Amino acid sequence: MNGFFSSATGVLLVATTAFSLVALYAAPGLLARCAFRPWLVWRGRQLGSLVLGGFVHGNLLHLAVNMWCLWMFGPPLERQIGTPAFALLYGLALVGSHLPTLFKERQNPDYASVGASGAISAVVFAFIVYYPQAELFLLFLPIPIQAWIFGLLYLAYSYYAGRDRSRRINHDAHFWGAVIGLAFVAVADPGAWARLL
Repeated sequence: MNGFFSSATGVLLVATTAFSLVALYAAPGLLARCAFRPWLVWRGRQLGSLVLGGFVHGNLLHLAVNMWCLWMFGPPLERQIGTPAFALLYGLALVGSHLPTLFKERQNPDYASVGASGAISAVVFAFIVYYPQAELFLLFLPIPIQAWIFGLLYLAYSYYAGRDRSRRINHDAHFWGAVIGLAFVAVADPGAWARLL
């Protein structure tokens, strides 16, 4: 267990959990200051929210689901690709998954999002490239499905849900985080894609 907490996965899990809990219960103003707001970013304010927005969450369930996914998929992926590559993937996805929303919502002063879901999606989808036959259980459907099937369903749902601009969930970050995870492996380890195909 000590090895886990010295890994990039462990550091990210502890830091995100601690930061989120402080923002939720000790310093509520922190949540508003860290929230990703494209309208403000375009006006030169809260530029750090492209990163900091991934370290705060809207509620405990949101935090728990993201950290559970990081705990499940992070360690095997980090062992597979190495800590530097894992940290790079997470950082690229944390920022990159927000870029489409940065443009899509640039004229909407009311839009805000929080959470690490884009980076988590990148981790999950990079994992799927390496372990496509792994069996996953969905929280609402306790039937095992193979990782690659889950991936297809998740991408389709995220794309469809992202078209509904009335939702408060940033499904675009989920979708583009997943794409970043797939693309990262294609660039960093083309052989993994060759084995998958």
